[in-house]
Amino acid sequence: MRYDAITLFPDMFDALSAHGVTGRAHQMGLWRLKCWNPRDFTHDVHRTVDDRPYGGGPGMVMMAGPLEKAVRAAQQDRGDDAPVVLLSPTGQGFNQGLAQEWAAGSGAILVCGRYEGVDQRFIKRCVTHEVSLGDFVLSGGELPAMVMMDSVVRLLPGALNDAESARQDSFNAALTGLLDSPHYTRPEIYENEAVPAELLSGHHARIARWRRDQSLALTLGRRPDLLERAREQGLLSKHDEAFLAGLSQTER
Repeated sequence: MRYDAITLFPDMFDALSAHGVTGRAHQMGLWRLKCWNPRDFTHDVHRTVDDRPYGGGPGMVMMAGPLEKAVRAAQQDRGDDAPVVLLSPTGQGFNQGLAQEWAAGSGAILVCGRYEGVDQRFIKRCVTHEVSLGDFVLSGGELPAMVMMDSVVRLLPGALNDAESARQDSFNAALTGLLDSPHYTRPEIYENEAVPAELLSGHHARIARWRRDQSLALTLGRRPDLLERAREQGLLSKHDEAFLAGLSQTER
């Protein structure tokens, strides 16, 4: 898998390729990263990549030319038809399902915008996908790009020491899209609070049921929309529904 980042700040991506799970996976050759700075595709002495918006208004807009040249260079270097993804507040919401879908692919070219936005003509000519992390605005697309790559790379076979770790992530299909259950480790008693007895039982079915029930309860309390989606998709068992009904009666 290979990712190419079109960015004015390539050094920011060292945090991804040199540290943690993604850094180890990069060292193992599970994925590659190449950054392309639009300033390297300019021809004026100031290496200009932005200008004032037509129609007036505050801020600056990234110019189409340097961005397109950077993308074309990345495409030629890759030699494939990888998607060109613009990190944008107007894009499709990024989620775990999309991360799992991308983990099965060969990577992408990620365009990290800056300033007030990107010239729409570049978007029409080059961008195949627009993706957003959520309903908020950041200073640029670098952080969202790194977040997305992190979520994808950790799903690659061999990236995690235990492949089952990813299956237990919140929003994962293995959890039918619900939130993960709480976790505990040593010591067994911390500040007079003990680890739940179910996790100490050694009974695998009992532990699994406890984790599922905790997942259901947590999702009901914090993200009921995920619970309703799972219900609509027929992913909740009779036991799940009975447990949730018991929670509702308790609340009354």
